[in-house]
Amino acid sequence: MDTAAHPRELTRSRPSRGRLFSERTWTIFLFLLPTVVFLSIFVVWPIISSFRLSFFEWDGINPTKDPVGLENWSRLLHDGIFWKAFRNNLVVVSLSLLVQMPLGMGLAILLEQGEKLFVFKIFKTVYFFPMLMSSVAIGILFKYIYDPVFGIINPALETVGLDAWTRSWLGDTGVALYAVIAVICWQYTPFYMILFLAALRGIPEDLKDAALIDGATEPRYYRSIALPLMQGTLRTAMILSLIGSLKYFDLIWVMTEGGPSNASELMATYMYKKAFPSFEMGYGSAVASAMFIIVMVIAIVSQTLTRRFETEV
Repeated sequence: MDTAAHPRELTRSRPSRGRLFSERTWTIFLFLLPTVVFLSIFVVWPIISSFRLSFFEWDGINPTKDPVGLENWSRLLHDGIFWKAFRNNLVVVSLSLLVQMPLGMGLAILLEQGEKLFVFKIFKTVYFFPMLMSSVAIGILFKYIYDPVFGIINPALETVGLDAWTRSWLGDTGVALYAVIAVICWQYTPFYMILFLAALRGIPEDLKDAALIDGATEPRYYRSIALPLMQGTLRTAMILSLIGSLKYFDLIWVMTEGGPSNASELMATYMYKKAFPSFEMGYGSAVASAMFIIVMVIAIVSQTLTRRFETEV
């Protein structure tokens, strides 16, 4: 008895490629739909609205908006305070990259070296504690620490004979921005510590053992083996630090509100001042739109350059 199936039956029982593709496409679409709707409402639409409002003069209250064309953008290009805020953002970016990432890497290596000791587990919790605090609480805390009368920094300097170094830390135009950046680095360094520590623990121990057997020292292992294997993590950390620093707002607003005399002004704080306290929603939207363009361009360029560097290495 011939039990072989007829070719037509095999064809009938096997789903067509087009049908499979269609079912898979609809399944993917249905799973992505909630996220797409959420992002469209709370991210894409506000960005489009911000660009649209940048072509109007509006106080944010009256229902009427007066179209002004490119007047807000022309004003932005000639606004010295905005470009000063942009330069301050670049300072925050530079110091964040030069301080937070090396410190985070150093702490991660230190904790990896002593991960078997109980005291280092306590240190890991202590190091991560700043990340558990809100930015507002940290800002208020350090406003008291920096206070020239009731704070602890000036009395400490006077105690060790450094009276000439005492100053109004948040009231000095030459120091205020760097005083806040020090707090920002204190708050966010633990994030990079945890990120780098996870990357270090992801490297197989066999590589380290083989390197040490071959005569490599600990510094040589981290420099020649661990760091190249962490390129992806380092790139991610750099992009996060870059984007976060360009749109930073919290601590600056709580501690200085961009003062004194715009010495610590950032693009985000300037945008907030124009859009809300000054009731210049149209110009504030232009500042926000310019921020979006600047952050996007810098992020894309930096990501492209870091990928090219990884490929060359």
